Amino acid sequence: MILCCGEALIDMIPKVSDQNETSFVPHSGGAVFNTAIALGRLGCKTGFITGLSRDLFGAQLAKSLEDSNVDCSLAIQSDLPTTLAFVQLKNGQASYTFYDENTAGRSLTPELMPDLPDAAQALYFGGISLISEPCADFYAALALREAATRLIVMDPNIRAAFIRDETRYRDRLDRMIAVADIVKVSDEDLDWIVPGTGGLESKARNLCAQGPRVVIVTRGADGAQAFLKDGAAVEVPAERVAIVDTVGAGDTFNAGVLAKLAENGLLTKSRLADIDADALHDALRHGVKVAAVTVSRAGANPPWAHEIP
Repeated sequence: MILCCGEALIDMIPKVSDQNETSFVPHSGGAVFNTAIALGRLGCKTGFITGLSRDLFGAQLAKSLEDSNVDCSLAIQSDLPTTLAFVQLKNGQASYTFYDENTAGRSLTPELMPDLPDAAQALYFGGISLISEPCADFYAALALREAATRLIVMDPNIRAAFIRDETRYRDRLDRMIAVADIVKVSDEDLDWIVPGTGGLESKARNLCAQGPRVVIVTRGADGAQAFLKDGAAVEVPAERVAIVDTVGAGDTFNAGVLAKLAENGLLTKSRLADIDADALHDALRHGVKVAAVTVSRAGANPPWAHEIP
């Protein structure tokens, strides 16, 4: 089982009526939520750890997870409200206004960490849940507690505008990267995490030196590269498709990579040590294919396994 650990929230998407009035429609979302949904649809045994409200939006999130074969029995439930993200679209670009104070997702603390089943061999972390406190400390503590025996995967998905204390955030991120086995970043994330001069490969190797066995760097329309701690490197181009929007593209790329690693028996702490350039290339190609389906349709709507060419 792959356990996705992070935010689940409601994206309030604007919709203009026939009378030219704007209303907002609630859509289940969140970066880690999107990856969990994609993994479930790709046929992976997937669980989800988050703070889940008992309100109507929490029920909507739980239903969305269950409909995509994601087990949310490890979610920490409470009567606090669900995080809401109101979306504004301008020239196709989204900006967000968050309502996140004292919510079920944000209010997690390390004392609430659940015991994990033996079947959970890999844990995936990422998104704004690694920024917002106190839940960021919950996820960091969970990663550090489990890193000795379970595979740790993370996608920091840097959102600089959300960071209130950069020193604290960088310290937390460094501690998690040090115990991670796989780290995926965008090229922009990489420049933020490893500032200063130097090319993409130099900075990726810098991250490898901090702990991860594999560092994956996505470059949008230019595809993805990955670097192994042993010095090997692979690269795959992006799939050429008609793009509707890019919402959830990185999240579903991650799911595609992890699904292929799981299919090939490499998504465990011990087996990842055996990964080679060919197996890594295979995983990246699958990630690119999964992401291509997502960007070819509106919203974060990951594909099911039968939709992958």
